[in-house]
Amino acid sequence: MTVTVAAQPQPSEAALAGRLPAYVYDLAGLDAHAGAVRAALGDVELYYAVKANPDPELMRTLSPYVDGFEVASGGELAHVREHFPRTPIALGGPGKTDAELFGDVTRLHVESTGELRRLLASGRSADVLLRVNLDIPLEGASLAMGGGATPFGMDPAGIAECVALLEEQDAVRLRGIHAHLASGLDAPRMLELAAAVLDYARTLGVTEINLGGGMAVSYADPEARFDWKTYGDGLRRLRRPGETLRVEPGRSLTVYCGRYVTRVIDVKRVHGELFAVVAGGTHHLRTPATKGHDQPVVMTEPGEPITIVGQLCTPKDVLARRVPISLKPGDTVEFTMAGAYAWNISHHDFLMHPKPSFHYLNR
Repeated sequence: MTVTVAAQPQPSEAALAGRLPAYVYDLAGLDAHAGAVRAALGDVELYYAVKANPDPELMRTLSPYVDGFEVASGGELAHVREHFPRTPIALGGPGKTDAELFGDVTRLHVESTGELRRLLASGRSADVLLRVNLDIPLEGASLAMGGGATPFGMDPAGIAECVALLEEQDAVRLRGIHAHLASGLDAPRMLELAAAVLDYARTLGVTEINLGGGMAVSYADPEARFDWKTYGDGLRRLRRPGETLRVEPGRSLTVYCGRYVTRVIDVKRVHGELFAVVAGGTHHLRTPATKGHDQPVVMTEPGEPITIVGQLCTPKDVLARRVPISLKPGDTVEFTMAGAYAWNISHHDFLMHPKPSFHYLNR
């Protein structure tokens, strides 16, 4: 079922000066949202997962509210260091190269005994969190990184091996554990996972626990947002004195501030179905193709249901299906919830169409 959203104020003409397609980011909206998240979490540490959207303007807007940035590659690390040289950084992700493993970070998330052995053999100093993959149920998750056999993190036996290796030296310091187990869960379910992770961390005697991200975002119901207050209150109840809790959301912080704006090139009927072909497509905004959903559309004039597609030579280049909106060539179309995992995960050079422009409201 296609999702639409109510008409909202159009970006100013000045903001959209230049060509379409364009990404338009509402920095004031992002600032307000980040402030609300920060207030809800209290003294629970908040890191932003840069992979969601590494746009420097978005990161600058977030910077007053976050305790650090989480990166997953040497490229992201260099990017953050360039723009935020003094901000704490945690580096995670599987398959780290030596350059990434030995990088200048505040916390290193160790994914395997192999990574730890390479780090120990180097003789370098580091503060590490061990990434644990607990075998616990993950019902309702849109994406599971833990809960069983996956390439992410270590099972408790692997963690125990790492702990034994760390006890034999003092250059690499065990600070705690990292447990990003799943994505797409609501606050009550996230708190259930947090309780399980904290129970496990206490068996190891560590007091720094990174609970990861994965806060639910609904493209089918854009108004249904993650309950940060319930989550923050719950974490404070779960935490024991002396424990440091950290979360690292990405999508749930920036997704709502972005729009993808384009124009209709052609409208046609094929075997009774109405299609609008727009400039750009999923090579700019890959999210709907990746997640198999319809990107929310700003409604203007109601009309016959129409499927909005892009310019690519593939039937998968669909942005939204059967939207009840009236469209004709030259009309502008706005897609919301385009502030995360959108441009930065898209296959930009497929067919070598022009890239979108980028605009920032309330900068």
